[in-house]
Amino acid sequence: MKKLNIAGHRQRISLLLLFSGVVLIFLLITTAIVGVVVFFLINNGALRPGETEFDAGALLLRLVLWSFVIGAVLAFSTLRLPLKPVNKILNAMSRLAAGDYSVRLGFRGAFAKHPTVAELTESFNKMAAELEQTEMLRSDFINNISHEFKTPIVSIAGFAKLLKRGNLTEERERECLDIIEEESLRLSQMATNVLNLTKVESQSILTNVSEYDLSEQIRNCVLMLENKWSKKNIDFSLPENEYFANGNEEMMKQVWINLIDNAIKFSDDSGVVEIGIERSDKTVRVAVSNYGEAIPEEQRARIFNKFYQADESHAAEGNGVGLAVVKKIVGLHGGDVEVSCADGKTTFTVSLPQKK
Repeated sequence: MKKLNIAGHRQRISLLLLFSGVVLIFLLITTAIVGVVVFFLINNGALRPGETEFDAGALLLRLVLWSFVIGAVLAFSTLRLPLKPVNKILNAMSRLAAGDYSVRLGFRGAFAKHPTVAELTESFNKMAAELEQTEMLRSDFINNISHEFKTPIVSIAGFAKLLKRGNLTEERERECLDIIEEESLRLSQMATNVLNLTKVESQSILTNVSEYDLSEQIRNCVLMLENKWSKKNIDFSLPENEYFANGNEEMMKQVWINLIDNAIKFSDDSGVVEIGIERSDKTVRVAVSNYGEAIPEEQRARIFNKFYQADESHAAEGNGVGLAVVKKIVGLHGGDVEVSCADGKTTFTVSLPQKK
């Protein structure tokens, strides 16, 4: 990294020298023109060593003014060429700031081959592409979250109207109340995920770090999701030994809930969700695996992005923020989260640094 920084510094210096050289050339041209004028005046007797001080001063003033005029004309007529790339960059930045994320930089000729210019072009185009992708995901998220919130709200309102009308059997009333409760919890979970993402994104320092029972925490998270895995008749394979970890217990609880919920969501009916823990002196690794349709390889690098959903049909519940929350929380702990797929098995592995 240090070598790359030194190389980049040298490239920027060379670009600065290039622009400085252009300015120096203009100065030399102006000086040469003034010199020719002075030589011409001397040869024609307009400038003689015996002139009075006043006349010499006036002549010098005229020469300075003519130098300024000649230099200004040369600069105005020729500096547009070296400044054209700068204007292009400024125009592209203005379009980007105005919300036109489709703008891209591109230069031609020898100027484009300069390492610093190539680095600037690549960085700008990458930034614009990321902003464009984020804007698309944000728009999709707004549409998706509107749909996700609207569905349970309509369902709650419909069954509340049925209860209000009355004339329902006790069994039917219980069914309506169960659906209202279920949809209310679904709304609460979606709102919680969005709020959690907002909260962890604004946090840069990890607080309330303590040692806690990791195995017990994971078991509690599984029990909290019983309504979901019992409907699909899913079994769990949990670690038998007790493992302890260092971290923010409440934040890590969100990690396991999101990962286990994700595993349940994409598991086959009557399948198995496996949760394994490995502990060393410096690291604790937790692997959450499920069997079902694998995540396409081209999507694996994007599933941790905000608002992104691998299931583009939106057949499964979710709003694309759960894994983003996981990535951010694990990052705050100085760890990493990876996903792998093999033989119909999808595994999310969380690695967290630990004290001895």
